[in-house]
Amino acid sequence: MTRKAMATAPMLAGFALAFSLVPILLLHVVAGEIDPVRDVISDYVFPPGGAVLLAAASLGLAAASLAVRHALLKQGLPKGSPESVLIALWAAGLVVATFFPTDPTGVETSFSGAVHRYAGAAMFVCLPLAGWLLARRRPEATAVRWLSLASGAASLAFLLAHLPLLEQSVPEFLGLFERVLYALLYAQLFAITATARTEVPA
Repeated sequence: MTRKAMATAPMLAGFALAFSLVPILLLHVVAGEIDPVRDVISDYVFPPGGAVLLAAASLGLAAASLAVRHALLKQGLPKGSPESVLIALWAAGLVVATFFPTDPTGVETSFSGAVHRYAGAAMFVCLPLAGWLLARRRPEATAVRWLSLASGAASLAFLLAHLPLLEQSVPEFLGLFERVLYALLYAQLFAITATARTEVPA
C-alpha cells in the first residue's frame, strides 16, 4: 500500500465525521418544539421532517465511524482486534437505533422502543471501550485516552439515568446530558482519526 493511500484514509474519515454533523445541527435549528435541555436526540423523530434528518445524522455517523475504522485498518490495526470489532458494533448500533425508533415520552415501551434502548446502550459502551483499548495500544495517544475515559464516564451516567430508581429524578436535564455525551463521542472519534495518520502497532 502506498503512503499516499495510507494518508488519504484518515483525511476522508475526518471529512466524513465533519459532514455527519450537518443534519444533527440542522435538526437543532428546524425542530424548535424539541427542547435540547429536556428532550433526548431520539425525540427528533417526531416533528415533521425530523425522521429524515435524524436518519441522515445517525447513518452518516455510522458511515463516518466505519471510515475511521477503515483508516485504522489501513495503518495496521488487525481486523479482528477488539478495537476494530467494537467500532463496528458502535456503527451497527447506530443503524439499528435508526430503523427501530424510540417511543414518545409517557407511552408504554414498544418492541421498537426496547430495541432502540438496547442498541443505544450497546453503542455507548462500545465506542468508549474501543478508544480506551486503542490508547493502551498507543501510549502516545493521550487525547484518545482522556476522551475515552470522559465519554465512558458520561455514558455510564447516562445509562444509569434510565434506571427506574433514577429515571424520574433527572428528566429535566437528560437531553442536555446526552448532547454533552455525543460531543465527547465525536471528539473521541476525531482524536482516533488523528492517530490513524501514523502506523498502529499490531
